[in-house]
Amino acid sequence: MNLILHLFPPIYCQRMQFQGAANFRHRIVLSVLSGKSVLIKDIRKDDEEPGLKNFEASFLRLVEQISDGCRIEINETGTVIKFRPGIIMGGSITHDCGTARCMGWFIEGIIPMAIFAKAPLSVNMTGITNDDTDLSVDILRNVTFPLLKNFNLNGLSLEIKKRGAHPNGGGEAHLYIPIAREIQPLNITDMGLIKRVRGVGYCSKISPSILARLVDTTRSVLNQYLPDVYIHTDHYKGKDSGLSAGYSLALYAGEGNKQYDCVLRHCYAQLMRIH
Repeated sequence: MNLILHLFPPIYCQRMQFQGAANFRHRIVLSVLSGKSVLIKDIRKDDEEPGLKNFEASFLRLVEQISDGCRIEINETGTVIKFRPGIIMGGSITHDCGTARCMGWFIEGIIPMAIFAKAPLSVNMTGITNDDTDLSVDILRNVTFPLLKNFNLNGLSLEIKKRGAHPNGGGEAHLYIPIAREIQPLNITDMGLIKRVRGVGYCSKISPSILARLVDTTRSVLNQYLPDVYIHTDHYKGKDSGLSAGYSLALYAGEGNKQYDCVLRHCYAQLMRIH
């Protein structure tokens, strides 16, 4: 038995070593997919606040929730982490993303893992839905998910229940990721021509007239180049508007004779904070 383990050691014994906080999310995701343990040292060791940030620790908790047998060891200062991946199980969970990063930062990280889970993943997320740093839930739902259909990844859904702007968040969204039976290769080489533009604008805890002026100004610029421009607007109030006031606009474009699974480029307007 010892000889067999020596010749064919468990894959989690093959530890990879990294240094610094760069690409932290990618290292954890690739560790789970490859089955190899990782050791990350010197995480912000020279900063005034060394170690892991709150959103990175939150991402580790999320990975631990959707995995079975995952083991995480962090030293007292948070500058060294040992991560041993487990089996991706999926299931139904609830996760608080906090207010440091947008929900999109977490969703981007778990999609590559969840499609290989034992069961579909259903996550009820709370936190920030729109900010000026990460992908918003609108871009994920209208651009990223349709693009993933080209890989034969169908059935992904993201339902926005409450909006949450920076800095206090308060948003809520439900994410569903089915398992992938087969991933087909993708070859997109024809850039094509942009023939239509669509958009999603929202505002919360402010006057709808501000969003209306934003949409009218955007349309006046885009109509100089394209006649087919449509921007959907949502005004959230009450308990569905989150804990902070704000508004945002997300634009995405595609070819006129095809669906949005051939989106060519997208633009995200910076979130304007109302104080």
